[in-house]
Amino acid sequence: MEAEHMEVDESPNRFMAPGGVPSVTVSLHPLVIMNISEHWTRVRAQEGRAKQVVGALIGKQSGRKLEIMNSFELLLAKVDNDMIIDKAYYTTKEEQFKQVFCDMDFLGWYTTGSDNPNESDVKNHKQACTINESPILLKLNPNGGHTDLPVTLYETVTDLVNNEPTMLFVEVPYTLATEEAERIGVDHVARMASNETGESSLVAEHLTAQYNAIKMLHTRVKMVLDYVKAVKNKELPLNHEILRELYSLTHRLPVMQSPKFNAEFYTQCNDVALITYLGSITKCCNNMNQFVNKFNILHDRQSLGRKVRGLFF
Repeated sequence: MEAEHMEVDESPNRFMAPGGVPSVTVSLHPLVIMNISEHWTRVRAQEGRAKQVVGALIGKQSGRKLEIMNSFELLLAKVDNDMIIDKAYYTTKEEQFKQVFCDMDFLGWYTTGSDNPNESDVKNHKQACTINESPILLKLNPNGGHTDLPVTLYETVTDLVNNEPTMLFVEVPYTLATEEAERIGVDHVARMASNETGESSLVAEHLTAQYNAIKMLHTRVKMVLDYVKAVKNKELPLNHEILRELYSLTHRLPVMQSPKFNAEFYTQCNDVALITYLGSITKCCNNMNQFVNKFNILHDRQSLGRKVRGLFF
């Protein structure tokens, strides 16, 4: 969209339009923020350092109302010190999303970094304009000391700067919109990630107790083994009382080799393996059922399309 001429200085905020008024209203889903956070965290763990990530925003648009509902990653290629978005990869991902979310369209793109857009963001935004005439830019600041969400949305205006048309950004306010499934997921993540309330599931508490017990057993067995090695190498004096205790402890091990113990042990192992196997089968059946449903929907639409084309042609 076009904006009136305005004076723009050469400060770090020179890509921002002073006094710009946003022309759209945006609803942002928490799933998008979680996807971006996971993308940045995963790349940082893989690369061993913080790195800028880029992705696409998809959702629904009704007039000047935008609802950003999901996102997916984009690949960048470095050409002459410039980052170029891989259009072939985007096309493939768009086709995959269209098969599942046929009512969603490309609304913009996201990146990470400082709050205000920079020159690199302007170049990437111009590439996004080849897909959507007025894309939205979402910037997430992973290191920002914010009390609110470190997320900022921008749209662009075109203004004359030094008698040249220049792309400038206008900050767009947004509201959070959640569905029932998203609220449940966000609440679960918040509970599991919280260290202050101490809330956790019964499974997590049980596994934590088992882990602590095994860790303590390993530490004590290692201590006993180190002592025996030190006595054998004559690094420590021989202590018959301690050795008798160790001899008594080692003679308790044959109790674990009784036929009754082996039968109970293997029965329990088989039960656990069977439950795991049943869980895998159930998950596989669920995925297969979803795949068949989506295939049937696409097949019905294609059949309907052929019938409609047959009526007119």
